[in-house]
Amino acid sequence: MAPADIDVEVVYAAAPHHLEQARLRLPLGSTAADALRACGLPVTRDSAVLDQLSLGLWGRRCPPDAVLRDRDRLELYRPLVVDPKEARRLRYRKDGVRRRPSPSRR
Repeated sequence: MAPADIDVEVVYAAAPHHLEQARLRLPLGSTAADALRACGLPVTRDSAVLDQLSLGLWGRRCPPDAVLRDRDRLELYRPLVVDPKEARRLRYRKDGVRRRPSPSRR
């Protein structure tokens, strides 16, 4: 690897337990948008889907013009289908309150 290159991983979870990833070697000073253009993941070919995605570096949101460093992990985030609070309410209505098992007495 030349000193003017960086290694970057681009990751997208299209569905639960389905991970798409691409490892790239980019020039030093490349941005997240540059990595998206170079990665070749199927999701990056559909501009309508791409506009709905958010970007993140190692779990923290970042803008498309964020400069990448060597061994960065660029993550593509899908929009939420269900609000987490609402999902919790629905699970409660379905399952009810789960009680802890009582400890055995000796």
